Amino acid sequence: MPGATAAAAAAAGRPASLIRAVGLRKTYGEVEAVRGIDLDVRSGEAFGFLGPNGAGKSSTMRMIAAVSPPSGGTLEILGLDPAVDGPRIRARLGVCPQEDTLDTELTVRDNLVVYGRYFGLPRAETRARADELLGFFQLGEKAGAKVDDLSGGMKRRLTMARSLINRPDLLLLDEPTTGLDPQARHTLWDRLFRLKQEGVTLVLTTHYMDEAEQLCDRLVVIDGGRIVAEGSPLELIRRHSTREVTELRFGVGQHEELGERVSHLAERVEVLPDRLLLYTADGEETLARVTQLGLVPAAALVRRSTLEDVFLHLTGRTLVE
Repeated sequence: MPGATAAAAAAAGRPASLIRAVGLRKTYGEVEAVRGIDLDVRSGEAFGFLGPNGAGKSSTMRMIAAVSPPSGGTLEILGLDPAVDGPRIRARLGVCPQEDTLDTELTVRDNLVVYGRYFGLPRAETRARADELLGFFQLGEKAGAKVDDLSGGMKRRLTMARSLINRPDLLLLDEPTTGLDPQARHTLWDRLFRLKQEGVTLVLTTHYMDEAEQLCDRLVVIDGGRIVAEGSPLELIRRHSTREVTELRFGVGQHEELGERVSHLAERVEVLPDRLLLYTADGEETLARVTQLGLVPAAALVRRSTLEDVFLHLTGRTLVE
């Protein structure tokens, strides 16, 4: 299976930390995109980067991929220095970019075979690996089809299969399910979960909070080039939010005034144009206390706090272009 080599490498003494960064910085002229971050990604885990646009996620991933040199700090990938061992590092990485870069002139199978040859793999071995990956990603029936005949979800699975042809020690995924419908996303999540079970170390960026909660053992929230929070999804929710959230919808233009009236009922109240969010330990009790004040919302919802609540609390709700 695709993760067999990764698991064997771990048993053979692969570094416990596959990515180690201390004070990592990246500047572009006067712009400081990454401002002194520390990272320690361990073998066999799924590690995520969350952050708004321009937060520094892509710049960090490019440094990890050994295609963009750091401007400061120290960075070690797979126990190697990317400044001097870039080719050796890249040979052991799998990179799944946000945009599909498949060769539309080739068949599905040949996209894997040709890419495998770039790593110097023997032709017979490359073909065997290609067939194995087509089976793993449920693309066997499309092996002889052209790329243009594939759905969006199939193209993403093929791109991911291609990134595994060299049996990498570390798989980098940039927004792996962007633009996919829910069914295609869940299919890809299932494949990624299986890869993690087989020992493949995953590092991903995503703007889907449910994706981060599903896949990531640990993650960091980056904002303004700095890490503002780190931990497992559950740890971040416990640390930066409450157990439950009560959502209240009133008439247009009423939420600002009513937010002040209910502010004492919750640990934190967020006033949005279309609703109030009351962060509390017991959402049903909070809702009951709202009605005791004589307030009757047009709609009310009690839900558990999510990673999205944490993300928006830490990075703000203002759209970043």
